[in-house]
Amino acid sequence: MLTTIFEFLKQYEYVTIGVVIALLVIFIVMFVMNIVSLVKLRKLRKKYQAFMRDDDGMSLESVIEKHLGEIDGLLADTEVNANGIKKLDAQIKFAFQKIGMVKYDAFDEMGGKLSFTLSLLNERDDGFVMNAVHSREGCYTYLKEVVAGKPIIPLSAEEQEALDRAMKGA
Repeated sequence: MLTTIFEFLKQYEYVTIGVVIALLVIFIVMFVMNIVSLVKLRKLRKKYQAFMRDDDGMSLESVIEKHLGEIDGLLADTEVNANGIKKLDAQIKFAFQKIGMVKYDAFDEMGGKLSFTLSLLNERDDGFVMNAVHSREGCYTYLKEVVAGKPIIPLSAEEQEALDRAMKGA
């Protein structure tokens, strides 16, 4: 049987040599590719190890855990801030947000528009109109309450103008 194989190989000697050479070339190429892959893998490992450790020697895992803890703290702070903003929103409805002012001369003999009317209203148009009348004898201040944009006591022309300016936001 062995002789038959040798006779067959002798008969196709050039083909056999070609196959052996081709296999040898394939083996060498595969061997070189394996070496190149090992070199690339070694470089990749070094990069991975450098990536997994920062300058302080902390691992990426501990850095991520640290940042997640910081994020949890920020979320808690955000919730506190959101509650504070809601509280401020509720309180600001009662703060004076609209202002209207008119300067005028209360008496013909006096100039310089020393008298004034000031209107302060909150979000619901509740507030007051203050009138400061300046005369030679002194300065007199009057205050009139406003509820939902309507005065409790009738207003003078200057007071009504100040109230209108406040309600328009001018």
